[in-house]
Amino acid sequence: MVKAAIALLLLFSFSYCNDIQKDSLTLKIKSFLSENAYKSNKAFINVIFEPKSSFYIKDRVDAVKVIQTLKDNGLLNLFFKTPQDFRLNFKTSGFPLFFVKIMEDTLQNLGYFRYVTTASNFDVSEFTWSINLTSEYATDPLILQNELHKSGCDIIDVEKNSPKEWTYIIDVSNGYLNVPQLNTDEELKLKRSLYAHWLDISKIRKLKIRSSRRNRWYPYIAYYDASLHLLKLFKKDKIYKRLTIEIPKNAKYIKISDMHTLKNVKDALLLYPSGTR
Repeated sequence: MVKAAIALLLLFSFSYCNDIQKDSLTLKIKSFLSENAYKSNKAFINVIFEPKSSFYIKDRVDAVKVIQTLKDNGLLNLFFKTPQDFRLNFKTSGFPLFFVKIMEDTLQNLGYFRYVTTASNFDVSEFTWSINLTSEYATDPLILQNELHKSGCDIIDVEKNSPKEWTYIIDVSNGYLNVPQLNTDEELKLKRSLYAHWLDISKIRKLKIRSSRRNRWYPYIAYYDASLHLLKLFKKDKIYKRLTIEIPKNAKYIKISDMHTLKNVKDALLLYPSGTR
């Protein structure tokens, strides 16, 4: 009698878990479609989302795969008829400055250069960064995820708040800046750029920098730890042609710029790393 009761309980528990899993996937699918679109395509949706277990990562719905499946089967259109203003919200439990830097680099790599920060909020457990931008299409989650993977980050959920507002929840616990790494005795040429140069300096102890004759470089060099906390700042309102610097003990990244404007750097800066850590 007891064995029969236990067997029934296990069967009920397994069935209940399957129902919960099925409902989670269904709710996620519905969140990306209008009510009419879901109802009129329900039979087709049931087919393309089989087996349902393949749309889970452990116990959570793989929102990116759900969106990609809907898009590939003509059920979700990310394009607008004309360029539209839309909002992107990014949420994480990571350090705000580190997270924003990763997202800025990611967005630039995707071709988003013009956007406006509309809100940012940080509490004990979560940081939210919101931006507005204009585009002919909403951001493709799969393309965004592939780019984030280059920085060791992952999208763990996607919410469609409205056709013109999406929210991404991103895991940056294993994140890092996708920047060139300096290695001992490997020279590097920093080409002319309107943006500051970011580099990984975790493996070196010293760095010699040479500036060409055409440059009028006023050094602005910032050192950061792995979470992008500022460790040290070196800036001089004086033109330098060469400079040798010691790398702070806990420094992971360096930002090399100009105190006034990078237009002063017309030619390359040559870097000569040395020493090991």
